[in-house]
Amino acid sequence: MTSITLPERCDRAAAEALLPEMIAALGSGALEIDARGCRQIGQAMLQLLISARQTGDGAVIHPSDALREVASLTGLTDELFSGVLA
Repeated sequence: MTSITLPERCDRAAAEALLPEMIAALGSGALEIDARGCRQIGQAMLQLLISARQTGDGAVIHPSDALREVASLTGLTDELFSGVLA
């Protein structure tokens, strides 16, 4: 399982920087995403995380409180965390 750690600020620039790493991880099993240090999450990162969950072998996201709150506010809790003990 490939592991990726997200930065504290997960804005569009962070999503663009992480995209190649996530694409490279395709085909090597489920992706493990450590988002416990995230304090600020933007729309682009939410889209990238949902894509990671739905692509290839999927992804397991370990969220911060901030990511849980944003997921709840945007109605994306199931898309990001369903079927996973997060």
